[in-house]
Amino acid sequence: MEEIVRAFTHVINQGQAMYWATSRWSTMEIMEAYSVARQFNLIPPIAEQPEYHLFQREKVELQMPELYHKIGTGCMTWSPLACGILTGKYEDGVPIYSRAALKGYYWLKDRILSEEGRKQQAKLRELSTIAEKLGCSLAQLSIAWCLKNETVHCVLLGASTVDQLYENMQSLQFVTKLTPHILSEIDKILGNKPVRAREPVTR
Repeated sequence: MEEIVRAFTHVINQGQAMYWATSRWSTMEIMEAYSVARQFNLIPPIAEQPEYHLFQREKVELQMPELYHKIGTGCMTWSPLACGILTGKYEDGVPIYSRAALKGYYWLKDRILSEEGRKQQAKLRELSTIAEKLGCSLAQLSIAWCLKNETVHCVLLGASTVDQLYENMQSLQFVTKLTPHILSEIDKILGNKPVRAREPVTR
């Protein structure tokens, strides 16, 4: 870890970068990098890039807030549409033009067609009614939901067409429409809201 932190400090001191950040690091690794930076007067990472979407919540909602408040680590999330699963296009199987149909994406196809994948599609059908009520697409609802989290400082988008990118960017206008009541409805449908384990009581 010391080698990694020294290397990025050197890159920044040479003027080749302004900051450095991590991606898919554990909280323990991030804290270790921060401790090494403090110990040797080096530059720590400023942000972590975790996966975050309606079906992947625990790290961003339970661990990242603690890191942010303790050492100021920002949060840049990726895959807000879960590789396209949250667009609703896999409701009736895997379309031939989709990413899951491409060579090398068998893992995604298997994930979609699995029992868990079918359960997720059923939940997405319920979420579609909320999206219709708000006047947005399921994809826009999914991205807006990520942006609504105060711990999330940036959501990284991926799009294969200009129209798709434009639609995704329109998600911004629906963030304020996600009221506590709507968020509660979403949580009820998903049934996966992370809960922090209680500390054991010692007597």
